[in-house]
Formats: sequence, C-alpha cells, structure tokens
Amino acid sequence: MRRRILGLAIAVVTVAGAAGCGSSSAGTSGSSSSGGGKTTQVKVGIIPIVDVAPLYLGQKKGFFSSRGIDLKMVSAQGGAAIIPGVVSGQFQFGFSNTTSLMIAQTKGVPVTSVVNGAATNGKVGADVTGVAVKKDSPVKSAKDLAGKTVAVNTLQNIGDTTVREAVRKDGGDPSKVKFVEMAFDQMPAALDGGQVDAAWMGEPALTIAKSQGARVVASPFAETDPKLTVATYFASTQLTKKNPDLVKKFTAAMTESLTYATAHPDEARQILTTYTKIDSAVLKNLTLPSWPAQYDMASLEKLAALGEKDGLFSDKKPDLKALFQ
Repeated sequence: MRRRILGLAIAVVTVAGAAGCGSSSAGTSGSSSSGGGKTTQVKVGIIPIVDVAPLYLGQKKGFFSSRGIDLKMVSAQGGAAIIPGVVSGQFQFGFSNTTSLMIAQTKGVPVTSVVNGAATNGKVGADVTGVAVKKDSPVKSAKDLAGKTVAVNTLQNIGDTTVREAVRKDGGDPSKVKFVEMAFDQMPAALDGGQVDAAWMGEPALTIAKSQGARVVASPFAETDPKLTVATYFASTQLTKKNPDLVKKFTAAMTESLTYATAHPDEARQILTTYTKIDSAVLKNLTLPSWPAQYDMASLEKLAALGEKDGLFSDKKPDLKALFQ
C-alpha cells in the first residue's frame, strides 16, 4: 500500500540528519544569472493534473526566474509519494493534498505547508474532481457507491476521505465502499473496461472519461465544503529553518502565479498542453479548480475532523496552525 511510504519518510529523516535533508546545496547555490545574481535550481514534486497549472504558468511568465529560482518539475502519482521526496531532499518543495500532509505530520514527518495550491470551485456536478461511472451503471448517486469498487489515486487520501463524506451525506454507508489505488491517467480506460465500478478523477482524466460516455454521480470536494482547500505546496521543516529566504521567494512567486492564473483562466488552461497529453476537445471542456492565494482554515478543520472520523490519524490530531503557515 502506497500509504506505507509515509513510514519510510520517518526513517529518511534520521538518515538525512545533519545533511539538512540533502537540501543545503540545492537551496543555497547556483549558477550566475545574466543579471549578476545567483540562480538556484529548485525541484518541485508534482502530480500532472490541472491543479498545478499555476506553477507551470508562473514559470512561463518569469515569476520564479525573476526571483532567482530555476524550476524543475518532477511527476509522481500522489502527495503520499512526494512527501518522502521532500523530506529526503530529492525535492525542495512538493505539491500534496492536504489530508496526506495531515497524516504525515501526525506520524512525526517534519513538513510545513508554505503556500496554497488549489481549492474546489464549489460547483456540485461541475467541480475539478468527481466520481464517474459508466453510462449504463446502476449507480445513480453517491449512496449507491456502497458495496462498489472505486478507484482513487492513492489510498487514505483526500480522495477516499471526501468520497466517504459524499456517500455519508447522501444516506449511504461509507464503510462499505471498496477503494483501489490507480493513477489518474489510467482511470478512464479502467472505468470504460469495467475494471472498477467507479473512479474518483481529477482533470484532465475526468473530462476524458466523460468524453467516453461516463457520467458524474458525486462531487466530493464541493459536497464536503464549497471552499475546501484541496492541496498546497510544502517543504521540509528543516528547509524552512535553514533557508527561509528561498522559501520566502518560492512562496512569493507561487502566490503571484495563483493570482495570475485566477485572472487568466484561458492561459492556465493552455499551459496544460506543456505537461499533459491532452487533445483540443478535452482542453476546451475540462473544468478548472479555484486558485485562491490563501488557505481556508475552516475547510481544513472540517477535513481534519473527517480524517479523525475515518481513523487516519493513529496517535494524535494534526496541528493545523503549525502545519499550514
């Protein structure tokens, strides 16, 4: 189970030790830029979905390079896989769903969220993620998912947590939903081929599935909270202490990127062609998330409460004020 990798992350912390989680060289050195300043190469672990469009757009617009940051994005399947990479120094920053970050913190993994990433657009039936089923499926609404197999990108994640909440709110038994792990880009074919009864998908996978006849029966993010903070960019706590200047620059550049993407949705949509395989019809029809510059703490508190209800936190509750700075 991929979630077990979080346990590995704790061991990685010990191994990294005084080496600064491997981030000291990448976080403080670089080649000279044309302006005479230093350029620092920064690796960011991401999931290749629409949510990270502002990061790529900000890179294109020069919001990072103007601050001396040379970005390199590295793809992973989900936040649970990215977290150990950030802690070990493979990445200086990472993009993760907020539930995975909460779980990591309660397990003693030293991570700190530094800037917002993405939020639900709040539209039930037209959100950036949705649970889709085949056109002829007997599943009509969330409660019908009880007893069915639902694909999510990583287990014990914001996906299955919010799907359970959608089932619960619709009067179904969330404990009877069977979740299986699968990469987003594999979900449309798996759903169409009958390998799973339903799939919780992000964009562009969701629009691809709908183009194959799938229909959306639940919008878990929007149904959980219309302002739900879904994902954020984070760093190792050690990096935030050893190189606060780099963290400050990254946060400022990312905030500018989120603001720009919000004001220029067509450009945000178009940037997807640079990091996903997407045809023009899908590009035109896919749904964008919301990209607020600030977290919605009330929604994070609700998500933490759901995680506690589902037994995601083994020993203690997450300290949201410490995690989301």
